[in-house]
Amino acid sequence: MNVKSDFLTSVLALSCGACAHAADLASTNWQSSAAAGVTITRGNSSTLLATLGAVTGKKWDDNEISLGIDGAYGTSKISGVSQTTAAQIHGFAQYNRLFTEKFYGYLRVEGLNDSVADINYRATVSPGVGYYFVKTKKTDFSVEFGPGVIFEDLGGDPQTFATLRLAEKYHHELTDRARIWETAEIMPQVDKFSNYIVNAEAGIEADLTADKKLSLRAVLQDTYNSIPAAGRYKNDARIITAIAYKF
Repeated sequence: MNVKSDFLTSVLALSCGACAHAADLASTNWQSSAAAGVTITRGNSSTLLATLGAVTGKKWDDNEISLGIDGAYGTSKISGVSQTTAAQIHGFAQYNRLFTEKFYGYLRVEGLNDSVADINYRATVSPGVGYYFVKTKKTDFSVEFGPGVIFEDLGGDPQTFATLRLAEKYHHELTDRARIWETAEIMPQVDKFSNYIVNAEAGIEADLTADKKLSLRAVLQDTYNSIPAAGRYKNDARIITAIAYKF
């Protein structure tokens, strides 16, 4: 499989995927977290997988904002044949305006480039409404729904279409030094429901130091595209372990 190699210079991105749930970071002051993970093998096979990332968030008055950017780059060499196995960069921004303690409106913008999946670009803009079914100091669970527009180029075929977005987010403090989170969303094309995208993530994090600045994370990410680029699989999944630092 031939993939674009010029992604290496842009993959020095910061990963939200290997970062804690944004709700864990948001407060009256900006709080940020950066994470990095590297897997290297040598011997009969020579492989490299690197992930870098960051997320930041803030809450003030009736406003909530979260920003993140993530990237992954991987290569493998078996029997002298080299191949790029991961080359992805993704970013998002979301602003919530609380109408009540639990009900809010939001605007979310996302961008993606994935050379291995032959996604030259995918940009999503989706306004909508959300509701916190659970909102406590240790646990939150919310559901979001709204329309959206996707601009994408799959394998050199650019297209724009209207979509719907249904998403849910969950975060829970297991202990004072450990937490879990999970998110999922589905975005079907309005006039062609057989064309849809599903993104999901689940993670666990444990603090390594008493000041809670350094932590270890394990994250499972999965993306399903019902109509992928020609010659590509519908599903992409990865497990990431990373060291994170909060600041």
